[in-house]
Amino acid sequence: MLTILGFAMIATFLVLIMMKKMSPIAALVLIPALFCVLVGKGAHLGDYVIDGVSSLAPTAAMLMFAIVYFGVMIDVGLFDPIVRAILKFCKADPMRIVVGTALLAAIVSLDGDGSTTFMITVSAMYPLYKRLKMSLVVMTGVAAMANGVMNTLPWGGPTARAATALKVDATDIFVPMIPALAVGLVAVVVLAYALGLRERRRLGTLSLDEVLAREPESETVLVGAGAGAGAGSGSASGAGTDKAPRGGAGTGGSGDVAADRDGESDDDFKGLDPDRPTLRPKLYWFNALLTVALLTAMIMELLPIPVLFLIGAALALTVNFPHIPDQKARIAAHADNVLNVSGMVFAAAVFTGVLTGTGMVDHMANWLVDTIPDGMGPHMGLVTGLLSLPLTYFMSNDGFYFGVLPVLAEAGQAHGVSTLEIARASIVGQPLHMSSPLVPAVYVLVGMAKVEFGDHTRFVVKWAVLTSLVILAAGILFGII
Repeated sequence: MLTILGFAMIATFLVLIMMKKMSPIAALVLIPALFCVLVGKGAHLGDYVIDGVSSLAPTAAMLMFAIVYFGVMIDVGLFDPIVRAILKFCKADPMRIVVGTALLAAIVSLDGDGSTTFMITVSAMYPLYKRLKMSLVVMTGVAAMANGVMNTLPWGGPTARAATALKVDATDIFVPMIPALAVGLVAVVVLAYALGLRERRRLGTLSLDEVLAREPESETVLVGAGAGAGAGSGSASGAGTDKAPRGGAGTGGSGDVAADRDGESDDDFKGLDPDRPTLRPKLYWFNALLTVALLTAMIMELLPIPVLFLIGAALALTVNFPHIPDQKARIAAHADNVLNVSGMVFAAAVFTGVLTGTGMVDHMANWLVDTIPDGMGPHMGLVTGLLSLPLTYFMSNDGFYFGVLPVLAEAGQAHGVSTLEIARASIVGQPLHMSSPLVPAVYVLVGMAKVEFGDHTRFVVKWAVLTSLVILAAGILFGII
C-alpha cells in the first residue's frame, strides 16, 4: 500500500504542477500533507516536516546568500564583459547562443555545485535570451542537462555517495566513466545545436547593433521552441518550426505555452545596460578576485558553502555599497528571488520529509528491486543504469545511493557483476536528476530565468532521458558497464 501511495503522491504532484493547477510551493506542501494523512500517520506530520527542514536548512541558507552575492555581482557589472563577449562571439545567432549556454554551464559546473552553476549561467545568458525573445526553457533545459553530466565529478556529489555507499574509491568509479560521460556532454552540445537551429528558424539572425538597440517590448517564454500557429500537441517538445511573431507566441495546439510579460523596463536587462547606477567599474578586479576566491574556497572545502556565501555576500555589499541605504536597496532588489527560491526549498523539505518519514521511499525502492526478473541478474549493470533514471528523479540522491544502490550491488554480486560496474551505472541518470522537483538547485534555475517549473519539466524530461540513455549506451559500448 505504501508503494502505491508513494507513486500516487509523486504522480499527483507532477500532474498538478505540469497542468498548472497548483503552484510548486503549494503542491510541495499540501499534497504530501494529504498523503501523510491517507497513510494514517498524520499525527507525525510535524516530525516529518521538521526532519526535512533540518536536512535542507543549510541548502536554503546557501541559496539565500548566494543569490544576494551573485545579484550584487550582476548589479556592479562583473558579468557584463562576459555577456558582451558571448554576444559578439555568437553574433546574435540563436543557434550559437544555445550552444554557448551548454558550454558555459559545463565549464562553470567544474566547481561541483549546481546552484552556483545555474546562477552564473543564467546571470550571463538571460539578457541575451530576453533581448532576442528566445525560448527561456531552452536555456534552462540545456543548462540543466550540461550540469547533470558534469555533476558526476567526484566532488559533485553522486559519485562520492556511490563510493561511500559501496565502500569503493570514487576515482575507480569516475575515471573509467570519462569516455561515456564525454559522449554524453557531446550529446548535450549536439542537442543544443539542434534546438538553436529551431530558434534561429523561428527568430532569424540579427546583428549585434540591432540586438543592443532593440526595445524590449515584452518577454516570451515558450515551452515549444519554434512552436507557431497551428502547431500540434507535440510542440511542447520544441518540435514545431513555424515562425512566431516577434512580440508573442504562437497560439496553436495544446502543447503551446506562452507567457508574455509586458511593461518591463531596461532595468531588467542589467547584463547589457551600460548606464545603470549600480555599476562599480573601479571595483571590477576586486569583485572578480573575490568571486574566484569564493569558488576556490568552495572547491577546496575550506568552509561550509553556506558560510562562504554568507561572508562573500557581506563583503560584496560592504565594499561595493558602503552606505547602509544602498545596501538595503540591493537586498530589497533581490528579495523576490531569495523568497521564491528559499520558500521552494523549505516546501520541498515537506515533500521529502513525508516521503522518507512514512517509509514510502523504502517500499518503492524495494518494490522496484523485487520486480527485476531473475534472468536479468547477469545484466545488473544495465538494470542499474536504467533504474537510475526514474529513481534519482523521484528520490533524493541520498535515498537512492544509500538506500537502493547497496541492494542492487548485492543482487549484482550474486550474478557475478562487480560492485564497481554497478557504481558506474548508477551515475548515468544525473542529467535527468538535475531537473527533479527534489533538487533545490533547479528552483534557482527556473526562478532566476522566470520560467514556470512545469514548463521546464515538460520541455526537459524527454531530452534529459535521451542524454542519460546515450551515456548508458556509450558505457556499455566501451565495456565500462
